[in-house]
Amino acid sequence: MTFASHSGLKISIEDEDLISAIFNEEIGAVVQVAVSDARIVQEAFSVPGMRCFEVAVPDLSGEITICHKGKEVFKSTRVKLQQRWSETSYQIQRLRDNPEGADAEFAQIKNETDQGLSTKISFDFNEDIAAPYINSGSRPRVAILREQGVNSQSEMAAAFHQAGFTPIDVHMTELLNGSVKLESFKGLVACGGFSYGDVLGAGEGWAKSILFHERSRHEFQAYFTRNDTFALGVCNGCQMMTSLKELIPGAANWPKFIRNQSEQFEARFSLVQIQENPSILFKDMAGSHMPIAVSHGEGRADINLEDATALIQSGQVAVRFVDHELNIAERYPMNPNGSPLGITGLSNMDGRITVMMPHPERVYRTVQNSWHPEEWQEFSPWMRMFRNARLWLD
Repeated sequence: MTFASHSGLKISIEDEDLISAIFNEEIGAVVQVAVSDARIVQEAFSVPGMRCFEVAVPDLSGEITICHKGKEVFKSTRVKLQQRWSETSYQIQRLRDNPEGADAEFAQIKNETDQGLSTKISFDFNEDIAAPYINSGSRPRVAILREQGVNSQSEMAAAFHQAGFTPIDVHMTELLNGSVKLESFKGLVACGGFSYGDVLGAGEGWAKSILFHERSRHEFQAYFTRNDTFALGVCNGCQMMTSLKELIPGAANWPKFIRNQSEQFEARFSLVQIQENPSILFKDMAGSHMPIAVSHGEGRADINLEDATALIQSGQVAVRFVDHELNIAERYPMNPNGSPLGITGLSNMDGRITVMMPHPERVYRTVQNSWHPEEWQEFSPWMRMFRNARLWLD
């Protein structure tokens, strides 16, 4: 608990035998409650055969002490103990993964000023801007596109349904054999995760099934060039759509996305910041920062620093990783994939086509977030993306 919160702890043991009390193997649990609730909790657990008593209080100094009957018997710091606890895993990580990333993550243990995750929202995300269109009964069709092994399509469909769309499950096989055509849709979403069993470069392989199929190539190109449509690619779908950039107007400078710098699959709850960009999905969201689910093995933008800077200056970079001090994150683990300048989301020039590595559909409801401010209501700020899409169509 102290490692996770970067705080200290004052532990008090009143049992006669200190060693037996600390190292006993009886079933038990440690629960942190407010001081004002302590008596209520103790009374609730005051049943025969069960003890419930105060054992420790938090210490913001970062020190961890153990006292026995009022006498201090052990004292150390959270940093020293957490480093000792993590040492074996750290050494394994240095051998297994990119050692630079392992070093950076281990060094983060020493960061006493890290305040953790935070949010700053530049818009009223509790306002349902799509409500008037939902109430009208008009529900545009959006294709929830998937390929073999792709996941998160259910969450994506749920988010778009909530925003006033009619989501349609569309498998690539249906497009390739012509049983479903893109001309009937206003929105197209390529979902994330594990296409073709998540073999290396799977998203690019997904794209080639379109590029090398003459009819589908023309169909996708026609869809992308229509001015009344939008598209979103997430995670594996992001990798796929950036590999289709030759078919997408205003996307010529997009990079491909390749294996993470850590050389491992990364599943994290990372902090990102929305940039000034033309994406219709991020309208009025620039300047906001909030955490989002990250889940990918190939999320690193394959672009040099000079071209990355030019891409940012062009306004096409929509989302960037930031650290807990809100600086652009370039070091692991705040930047989980190693993308230059924290780049993790892009827009084409007219804003109709958006791609991003993180998963907004996995955090659009507040209860999906592993951490969130207490004042958040049913939906998180990420719901605005989907509502913006509905607003744009009208």
